[in-house]
Amino acid sequence: MTVRRIVANIAAEGVAEVRSFYSDLFDLDVAMDLGWIVTLTSGETMTSQMSVMSEGGSGAPVPDLSIEVDDVDEVYRRAVGMGCAVVHELTDEPWGVRRFFITDPTGKLLNVLSHIR
Repeated sequence: MTVRRIVANIAAEGVAEVRSFYSDLFDLDVAMDLGWIVTLTSGETMTSQMSVMSEGGSGAPVPDLSIEVDDVDEVYRRAVGMGCAVVHELTDEPWGVRRFFITDPTGKLLNVLSHIR
């Protein structure tokens, strides 16, 4: 048996609003839009992952989603410009990531990160 992919599903009353949030913030493309469900993609291919956590690290709560980007500073600027509430400030963490936490329009806690090179 092989896991082919893992999909994050977010319950939303305002599907269009949440679509715009993720598309604008992360430059995601719409792969499918049936009105009641929108599937967003990045075009990147990575290994399927699922993390099981007792805490979010550095005293942070466990995030609902972790989104790795190539330029976390740029996404942070966009998030602040969009008026997102920053829950965990942009920080270089001791385990080798630079990250920040925000909430999406549904209240999901997002861990946005890049690996420090």
